[in-house]
Amino acid sequence: MISIIITTYKEPKTIGRAIEAIIQQKLPEHEIIVIAPDTETLSVAKEYSKKYKQIKSLKDQGKGKPAALNLALKHVKGDILIFTDGDVYIEKDSIPKLLEPFKDKKVGAVSGNVVSLDSKKTMMGYWAYVLTSVAHEIRMENLNTNKEFFCTGYLFEIRKELYSKLPENLLSEDGYISWNVYKKGYIIKYSPDSKVYVKYPKTFKDWIIQKKRSAGGYNQIKQITGQTIRSFKSESSGAFKLFKYVSNIKEFFWLISLFFARLYLWIVIYIDINLKKKKQKEIWKRVETTK
Repeated sequence: MISIIITTYKEPKTIGRAIEAIIQQKLPEHEIIVIAPDTETLSVAKEYSKKYKQIKSLKDQGKGKPAALNLALKHVKGDILIFTDGDVYIEKDSIPKLLEPFKDKKVGAVSGNVVSLDSKKTMMGYWAYVLTSVAHEIRMENLNTNKEFFCTGYLFEIRKELYSKLPENLLSEDGYISWNVYKKGYIIKYSPDSKVYVKYPKTFKDWIIQKKRSAGGYNQIKQITGQTIRSFKSESSGAFKLFKYVSNIKEFFWLISLFFARLYLWIVIYIDINLKKKKQKEIWKRVETTK
């Protein structure tokens, strides 16, 4: 059986689309668990559960995504777990394609492919296009060379037996879960045809909030595990390759701006996590412009 877990918070306007995108998939026996701390989102999920028996809703205590996932795992029935969010939606047939690599017993997790919904005609939309394209390229390259890479939290699956209780202060649960899969001797595969569509921040302020909790999560994982997964040094080493995404002078300046934005981001991460030792609740803030 497959358990599909949708973590969400104050997303009554988008959770319906997320659920419908999953219902339309041709799947074997499965359950869909919507977990949220707010009644507005859960009420929408409960309306869907009246029509679709495989849908269940759970109320968490609002302690963050890791705590919500730990709670959800106490209620799942499946031996394969699929994680996604309530403010994204999955392309048709993405989940069946995500399941295919699990025919190999050595595969412990499979990552989906994130696609930005934002227009490249704005600077923030262009940044989203570049960063999602780079993530796709890295996963494809590492997949073909048998190098380690991590799943995206927007859509990925693991074998239930590999799930370990998450520390509640985690910023990047997808990175921690992926690291744990490798630690237990399994490999991770990438399913480029398993597309999940995501809206990205429209303002620089929201961009920093979002990236601080994602990139900052990898900094945090280094402190927990001692393993460097991502750093400004590793990012900057391949920066020159990004110029292939430039097609005009406007995009050239946007790309240069992105370099400086990433530098600023890593400085903020170092100050907040390494120096100020901020906790998950202080860093994990809602990004309104992605809704």
